[in-house]
Amino acid sequence: MLIISILVKCETREGSLKAIGEMPGHLARRFQQIAVAVFLAEVEAAGYDLTPVQYAALAAVAGRPGVDQVTLAGLIAFDRTTIAGVVDRLVTKGLITRQESSRDRRARELTITAAGRRTLRGIAPAVAAAQQTMLRGLTEREADELMRLLQKAIAAGNDLSRAPLNGAAAG
Repeated sequence: MLIISILVKCETREGSLKAIGEMPGHLARRFQQIAVAVFLAEVEAAGYDLTPVQYAALAAVAGRPGVDQVTLAGLIAFDRTTIAGVVDRLVTKGLITRQESSRDRRARELTITAAGRRTLRGIAPAVAAAQQTMLRGLTEREADELMRLLQKAIAAGNDLSRAPLNGAAAG
């Protein structure tokens, strides 16, 4: 695959020029684009139809049976107002169930189904392969360092996000 990079110059307030390819926001967005493309390709090749967000939600529900949708949104750092669509797709695919909470009539409790558990087990090699592919240009030491630095930057900026990571997953 041929990838062409275009460095666009943009002027800052100080009047200096900085290549967009040197801006952390641009690099994070590009890495996200690559990560999603790699994830989808690996998962599709393995015969599954899950997006990265659906996978994260399914894995979180598996780890916390009975979790409500609002808590799920915080666990995977996804916007609370749109988590319902992710949950709807997982319910439609038969991977989780949603039922009224016995504790709060307004809340919906989520539980993984047997098909959901099979999917998580079956998809695991594809997810692992995707993670390896995303980091393929790095040595093991560099990959570890990148992960450490990403975790540090994300922890420092978590409160700035419109969808902050909440609960035990944040720490």
